[in-house]
Amino acid sequence: MSNTTLSAGDPIEARCTKCRKNSDHIIVTMEEEAPVKVQCKTCERQHKYRPPTAPRKPAVRRVVDPKVAERKEWELLRPSMKTAEATDYSMTSAYKVKALINHPVFGLGLVQRLAGSQKVEVLFEDGKKTMRCK
Repeated sequence: MSNTTLSAGDPIEARCTKCRKNSDHIIVTMEEEAPVKVQCKTCERQHKYRPPTAPRKPAVRRVVDPKVAERKEWELLRPSMKTAEATDYSMTSAYKVKALINHPVFGLGLVQRLAGSQKVEVLFEDGKKTMRCK
């Protein structure tokens, strides 16, 4: 049978204030049935007893799929788009930001930004596409 009562000189696990981690300690002083002062076996520093802390869970990073974000953006913008105002896509045409275009393959699209000379980034229902223009 194990002895459950603690006394000075017994080993105990505690949080060391110098090492900043849970480590083995020796009880130096007791008050009633609880340790008051302990000495770290690693750095040999005496300090007030602090119970060991639970290990932290690593932060979970959520990976956002760009296609999902683009789909949500499309769903938000779609009600405000007027199909009648869309111009047919042509590589020889010039486009401005927020212009509506109608592509023969991708369908209705909204120009998001000018992506360098002779290129525009267009948001379609399937996602963003870089299109050639004048």
